[in-house]
Amino acid sequence: MRWNRGPGVSVFADDLFAGKVAVITGGGTGLGREVALSFATLGAQVVIAGRTQPTLDEVVATIREDGGSCLAVPTNIREADDVEGLRDITYATYGQVDFLINNAGGQFPSLPSDVSDNGWRAVVDLNLNGTWNMTNRFMQPMAEAGFGSIVNVVHTFSFDRGAPMFVHSGAARAGVVSMVKTLAPYLMRHGVTINAFAPGAFATPGMIAAELETVGHSEKSFSEEMVTVGSSVRLGTVDEMAAMVLFLCCPAARYVSGSTIIADGASMQSNWVNFFPEGEM
Repeated sequence: MRWNRGPGVSVFADDLFAGKVAVITGGGTGLGREVALSFATLGAQVVIAGRTQPTLDEVVATIREDGGSCLAVPTNIREADDVEGLRDITYATYGQVDFLINNAGGQFPSLPSDVSDNGWRAVVDLNLNGTWNMTNRFMQPMAEAGFGSIVNVVHTFSFDRGAPMFVHSGAARAGVVSMVKTLAPYLMRHGVTINAFAPGAFATPGMIAAELETVGHSEKSFSEEMVTVGSSVRLGTVDEMAAMVLFLCCPAARYVSGSTIIADGASMQSNWVNFFPEGEM
């Protein structure tokens, strides 16, 4: 056994997702990797999509070594042809899709005045248009099958407090939240739930390298400052976040649709860490 469930995922019954197929974008690293491994250990057949072949291959090897089934499909979700190829390969291989986890996304912390036109378009295209491409191409066959769950991963900068570090991603993910609310009643009539999941700050190697370190923080210093300003008592764990995604796909959540589930240790109710010098814009 190369991977063990954490305490969050451990609450779910063995073989809970046996006979089901889960598609996870951004499935090679971070939360996507944890979700893929969690689905597999609970019996699902897993399809992971991403742009980096070596990380996808590592997840496939881990799942197969543990006796599970996993298919990796290199995919750029910004490209509609890539998404359609992912859909077609998945249905040709497994004949169904029960769960779609739109986890792929990304952003870079920046003062609003430093965001270029190209930077804005790239982040919006990935987080909003890419999520739409995936949802649009998979929701019809899921609705025709009469069953399914779609989970769109956003973040806590998607709501009414704005996005101090990520004006581009905050705007894009707010669009995803609106998309979820709009599609929910249509899809619910066909047995498909759709929800957004907004994790707070949690530690993964990618988050530390791509976000914290670029603004002078380490995992330790950021966590300490969260406590100092009263934002939260600690960072979340990737296992806790994966468990929330699994919940939105499990039988207990079949009446949850059009919702946004927030798991942030109450940080939205308090102060946020100030990443940039006071007065900068």
